[in-house]
Amino acid sequence: MADRLNSVIRALFILTLCTLMVSVRAQALLSDPTRPPAGISSPDADAGGVTGPVLQSVMIPKKGKPSAVIGGQQVKLGELYGDSRLIKLSEREAVLEGPGGIERLMLTPGIEKTNIIRKSSAAKRAQGGGKP
Repeated sequence: MADRLNSVIRALFILTLCTLMVSVRAQALLSDPTRPPAGISSPDADAGGVTGPVLQSVMIPKKGKPSAVIGGQQVKLGELYGDSRLIKLSEREAVLEGPGGIERLMLTPGIEKTNIIRKSSAAKRAQGGGKP
């Protein structure tokens, strides 16, 4: 009876180990759920990263000096970031002036704001685009 119990315990132990190994292997194959899909992420961001300062945030308070977070460091308008001075700040960009000249940092590089001009319904009808 003890031999049978030992063999059952061994079988359960081996089965448990196999189940754990399969679940660990399956977990290793899963990708990071917070990572954006491959079609969305840019190849440049994964390859080498961004060189130079990066504008991360712009804060324009009602009272007080506007400031920006550049490369993880908060810089107020007129202050130095490294060898460059923050000379201009808007809701979408920061302008640094330094020994190398003027450098514009965009909050969303590669994205430009465009205005959409919608035609009025009267203009559409005049062009024949409206229903009679």
